[in-house]
Amino acid sequence: MSSTPQTIQGTLRVAVLGNPNTGKTTLFNRLCGLRHKTSNFPGTTQEARVGVMRSVDALEIELIDLPGIYSLELAQHEAEICRDVLAGIVAPKGEKAALPEAVLVVLDATNLARNLVLAGEVLRRRLPTLVVLNMVDLSRKQGLHIEVPALEELLGCKVLAISARTGEGCEGLASALVAATIPNRTPPGTQEGLEHWADEAAVKATARPDASAASDAAATVFPTLPPTSLTDRLDRVFTHPVLGVISFVIVMAGMFWAIFSLATYPMAWIEAVFTHLGGGVRQLLPKGVLQEFLAEGVVQGVSGVVVFLPQICLLFFIISLLEDTGYLARASFVMDRVLRPFGLPGHAFVPLLSSHACALPGIMACRGIPDRKQRIATILIAPFMTCSARIPVYALMTGILFPKQPLQAALAFIGCYAVGMCAGVFTALVVRRTILRGRHPSMMMELPTYKLPSVRTALVTTFDRGVGFIKNAGTNILAICVVLWWLGAYPKVEPPARVTELREIAAGMPDDSSVQIDDTTWARDDVEAEADHLEAKNAMARSFIGRLGRFVQPAFEPLGYDWRLTVGVLTSFAAREVFVSTMAVVIAGSDDVENKSVRDTIAHATRDDGKTLVFTPPVAWSLLVFFVLAMQCLPTLVLTAKEAGGARWAFLQLGWMTLVAYLAAWLAFTIAS
Repeated sequence: MSSTPQTIQGTLRVAVLGNPNTGKTTLFNRLCGLRHKTSNFPGTTQEARVGVMRSVDALEIELIDLPGIYSLELAQHEAEICRDVLAGIVAPKGEKAALPEAVLVVLDATNLARNLVLAGEVLRRRLPTLVVLNMVDLSRKQGLHIEVPALEELLGCKVLAISARTGEGCEGLASALVAATIPNRTPPGTQEGLEHWADEAAVKATARPDASAASDAAATVFPTLPPTSLTDRLDRVFTHPVLGVISFVIVMAGMFWAIFSLATYPMAWIEAVFTHLGGGVRQLLPKGVLQEFLAEGVVQGVSGVVVFLPQICLLFFIISLLEDTGYLARASFVMDRVLRPFGLPGHAFVPLLSSHACALPGIMACRGIPDRKQRIATILIAPFMTCSARIPVYALMTGILFPKQPLQAALAFIGCYAVGMCAGVFTALVVRRTILRGRHPSMMMELPTYKLPSVRTALVTTFDRGVGFIKNAGTNILAICVVLWWLGAYPKVEPPARVTELREIAAGMPDDSSVQIDDTTWARDDVEAEADHLEAKNAMARSFIGRLGRFVQPAFEPLGYDWRLTVGVLTSFAAREVFVSTMAVVIAGSDDVENKSVRDTIAHATRDDGKTLVFTPPVAWSLLVFFVLAMQCLPTLVLTAKEAGGARWAFLQLGWMTLVAYLAAWLAFTIAS
């Protein structure tokens, strides 16, 4: 086979490989930016990103970012995908399977010996190859100097020294890929031979920068870092059995404080925009089905999706920064000690952390868990983590229970998070001892060096995850909201006589006048508002969802719920966040859930007998516990079926979480009563 550059027309397809933590994703984002798409490999849940670089002489360069692996020969799903891509057997969805025209191997310049094992396996495939030494800026700070020409001679292919974080050396990458050739040397074939070859190659290619080190180059691969280096000092804290856990709690508390404090502003702006948008629709269109569908079904449905986007994006931005610094690997290491007794690996930490924004990205993040049974167990418990959609319900219930006691309300809020996490690990213990019984493989991971995070990479990752959330979850939630609107709006019924009477009174009143009704003085606006309130309550009570609530209510009677609370619970099985707005419509006859008077009306509403409060303290506690534990998100069930490998896992998740939530809510109601 010739080692001369191939003549390629149109598109140059390049497979990008590397060990984990080599900066491969940072390099991909720098080269492609937002010019990429995310998809799966056919028949798998393994995520792939395909991006387009700038063209060279009318030749478009397409990069396929493959999973980070330590060896092509490992019995892992990620390694199998990499082998098949290099063999031309598979390609990401939307791509045609074929041999890549070139391979880009990303090596960590600070850990050359280990990285060269994978490089040697790739070079044996005899494909046009370009090797890049990433993080050369960090290697220089550590006193390392790699002789690039010597390494090129040993590998038999072009080698570039770059820093993906700063952009150093990246300007010549595109031309080097086009000129990539088949290696003129073949590394050893056995794993032991490859490891020995990698050690020898690293020794010969590495030299200390000082004059006396030249003679020592054959005796050492890297200069030994002093025991008091920054990495060692930080690891003594972050990986300590006690200090590591304390540090983890502090970091997580800071992250969630940032999420819930900083995201408040864009969430308020989004709500204001959609409020004005809904009002504009009502003004532009005449009253009728189309106006109701657009204003109450579509606009409110889109608002319910987009309003949580700031929290989700901020969470992924912070996670990306933490991962880039090297801390997240330490957190996973520390959490492995905590999660292992429950049958979960430290790899489950990031998915469970992501689930606190939304279970959907958390479940998708489970793809990084190597063991199948541990991966399914993590998927099953991810919805127990308190997501953003539960927060409005928590706020309403704690406000009812502790109206003028902010400290107690805050403690109850924190307790909700704790109960969800405890239920999750308990469920993991149950499934790992029963239906997912199996070995507990040791967690194997590399602790990367500490480095400054790439804000560019964090922004691109955040954008990618945000778009993925809108596409995967947003469309489903929007469809659910439209269906719920239809169930709550139909069938159309005539307003009760009281509403007709009030409208007639309001029609005969001058604008600034008042009238005496039932020993109460009413302004004209108050009369009209009361008529709207009674009409909305009557319409909801006689709608399809209202009738369903009355039919199902006996099942929730042991929890203390009347038919209106039952309606709220039923609608929230589609999406939790609609519970508060459903209560506002059913009880207060208004969809303005931010209005204090509406919330007061909800808190002091009575049952149909006019005597018993709807939200007594036992009922509020019961609802709070129920919403902490119940599976109330249809998009999550759909994704569970897809990621876990069958609908049976989704039904198991729904049944188990509903059972746990019901029993715990009954217990809370009984104790509080």
